Amino acid sequence: MNQVVQPVNKDTRATVEIVVHITEGLNEDQRDHLASALKNTDGITGAEFCPLRYHLMLVRYDTDVFTSQDVLRTVAAQDVHAQLLGPV
Repeated sequence: MNQVVQPVNKDTRATVEIVVHITEGLNEDQRDHLASALKNTDGITGAEFCPLRYHLMLVRYDTDVFTSQDVLRTVAAQDVHAQLLGPV
């Protein structure tokens, strides 16, 4: 009997999730717009605000494409003040 071993993770990209502090008090529409803009950026694989902590955003990114500072600049380019808090 021949068995073929399949890789567990076919996606070989290295992703990291970081926490970004958003200084402004954004309303729900502004948060949705910011998260959508980031999700539509090549190299960013996820962006969402923490429930009940709307000033904290979790951003997942491909380390082959971005650094944490690149992510921070991308967030700041959306006309918000942001600070990198660190990895999750």
